[in-house]
Amino acid sequence: MAKILIIDDDPQVSETLQSLAVRLGHECFAALTLQEGLARIRQTDMDIVFLDVRLPDGNGLDALGWIRGLAAPPDVIVLTGQGDPDGAELAIQGGVWDYLVKPSPIKQIKETLNRALAHRLEKQADIGVDLDLTDVIGDSAAMRQCYERIAQASRSDSTVLVTGEIGTGKELLARTIHRNSQRSALSFVAVDCASLTETLLESILFGHVRGAFTGADKDRSGLIKLAHQGTLFLDEIGELPLSAQKTFLRVLQERRFRPVGSNQELKSDFRLISATNRNLESMVQEGNFRQDLYYRINTIHIVLPPLRARGGDIAVLARHHINKLCRQRNLPGKELDPEFIEVLKSYDWPGNVRELFNAIEQAFVLAGGERKIYAQHLPHALRIRVAKSMLGKGRDDLVPAREDILPAFNLEEGAGWPSLKEYKTRMEKTYLLTLIRACRNDVQKMLAISGLSRSHFYAVLKKHDLDA
Repeated sequence: MAKILIIDDDPQVSETLQSLAVRLGHECFAALTLQEGLARIRQTDMDIVFLDVRLPDGNGLDALGWIRGLAAPPDVIVLTGQGDPDGAELAIQGGVWDYLVKPSPIKQIKETLNRALAHRLEKQADIGVDLDLTDVIGDSAAMRQCYERIAQASRSDSTVLVTGEIGTGKELLARTIHRNSQRSALSFVAVDCASLTETLLESILFGHVRGAFTGADKDRSGLIKLAHQGTLFLDEIGELPLSAQKTFLRVLQERRFRPVGSNQELKSDFRLISATNRNLESMVQEGNFRQDLYYRINTIHIVLPPLRARGGDIAVLARHHINKLCRQRNLPGKELDPEFIEVLKSYDWPGNVRELFNAIEQAFVLAGGERKIYAQHLPHALRIRVAKSMLGKGRDDLVPAREDILPAFNLEEGAGWPSLKEYKTRMEKTYLLTLIRACRNDVQKMLAISGLSRSHFYAVLKKHDLDA
């Protein structure tokens, strides 16, 4: 018996769906508003949610991110009276099971519900299979969705396309799929397509025979042959030249290839995983990537989220990497100051996990023998960017009102104007008072924002007879 929630402000629709669910032997709940529905989801783990789009207190689609972010998210079936193509696209991108337009036939709703529940049971059984997720760290909603896709890819022998920004860990994910697949005992062969020149590409992939070209003094096996019965990983496949794409497409279809200079075709039974940080769909439209190859490599598509979408994972990643560095150097464990974590969370990480680990290693080295790592150990460029960002975001809080800065001076007569030195002193004190109030006396945060050293900061406070 499944638990089903209907969030719809139309009583007739709600009663019809409740009647259907009860007849099918399920426990059913109903809510007439979005707020009421989300409160019910907080109280009870649901299997299926029928979600209307236009509700009295908001748009149902706006709640999809929150629902998908739950530890055990229900499958969502959107049921709306508005046939909105853009809404359908948004719903599908948000991970809904289906998007039905009211009035839909009861038979169609029943079939959709049964398929969703069958898929849910199958998915729950799959999650029960242990995955080796060595060095794949994170428990954010975005990463939990990735784990589901990793499990699907590991059970399959189909081609996989991994997309994501630079530094998100695409090769690590590819190795994880290989390690959990039936080919795990055999080779994982990685090829960086961006580093291959067009003239050498075929030789490196397919190999060559002696005398095939100048310098080919002996036969050499290509990487495709080395990947036989294992996994071939093409990193940055978007950099593959068009001429090589055509050749590789045939190899992918036939699993046969000919070494450079040879008349004999060889076979290789490899599983292909590709990765790229580029938009291959756009490249196809622009004529820079073959459409037929795109379809062949994109059977299972896994999107790795950027680190800025995984805020809850940053502290876990930081502690994991610090512990790893301590083990590698046979050092006792180090503590992480709370402000250190807060600064990491405040940065937007354009280089993603790779940049995070690099920054943490720099802080680890700078901390030396200290038992605790502070925000001051982080690279200056990172701290400056965070400080500027915090000042920008908190400008309304940190910048005092104009009347606080410039008291009512008689501008026409010039009477009552302070000297420039007086004005600077007054502004400095106003800045400090506002900074102390905004940061709630958190010295580490005030140092990060102001850019002052601890000794200089306390000297300025003493100058104005202030405490923090």
